[in-house]
Amino acid sequence: MSEDLLLQSPPVKVLAAQLRRYSRIPGGQWLLAREEYGRPPLAVPLVWMQGTVFTVDQDGSTVQMQDESGSFRVQGADKVPKGRPCLSAGKYVMVMGQVLSCSPEPILRAVKMTALTDSVLHRNMWGLEVEDLHRNLP
Repeated sequence: MSEDLLLQSPPVKVLAAQLRRYSRIPGGQWLLAREEYGRPPLAVPLVWMQGTVFTVDQDGSTVQMQDESGSFRVQGADKVPKGRPCLSAGKYVMVMGQVLSCSPEPILRAVKMTALTDSVLHRNMWGLEVEDLHRNLP
């Protein structure tokens, strides 16, 4: 996927369970299935996810995270801008990234990461934000 396409497409809010239902179309684009919202599949080059950091590998490049629907992995965390330091277990973090794989576990290449631990509202509202987006995004 070209960098131009990545930069032109806004990230779409998703949960780990939704990524597990992604499919790949010829040409390499990922399609997000949205039948539970009564919407057609959506091509999504970039995703926005939020979750709790479980583990960080020793060099800080790979982070294992979990949202309310399951686990996912973030690669390249050591190469992206970060808000406040967010790479430690227990932190609640926002990740924007490119989908690399969806099965058996979603894997993203990080584009941006930001700590959201200081606001309980971010964590409590996340699932509702994702649902609202997919119910209303054509």
